[in-house]
Amino acid sequence: MESRRNGKVFILGLTQQGEVFRPSDWAERLAGVMSQFRPKAVPAHLGHLVYSPWCVPSTYNGLKCVIVHPELRECELMAWDFCINFAHDNNLQTRTVLSSPGPMALAA
Repeated sequence: MESRRNGKVFILGLTQQGEVFRPSDWAERLAGVMSQFRPKAVPAHLGHLVYSPWCVPSTYNGLKCVIVHPELRECELMAWDFCINFAHDNNLQTRTVLSSPGPMALAA
């Protein structure tokens, strides 16, 4: 668990059994729910959805994913737990990119 404390967690759109997670817009939905959690310097306005820089929909090896940054944990532990529990409750695979000064390292 220490690696998740210090690194970005990639929640992959792939179950532990290797099936693609549905619905197809799950990553955007999860990131949308987390859009209110952001650094104080980043305004949440403009009249349209702006994702939080701490919870971003993306792709990983061609799969939809959500990248959850450790800063979310520092700002709002319950929001961090919501994302991690979302992955666990839906049996989704995760990868952790360790924060280090050297090259990025992946942990399963």
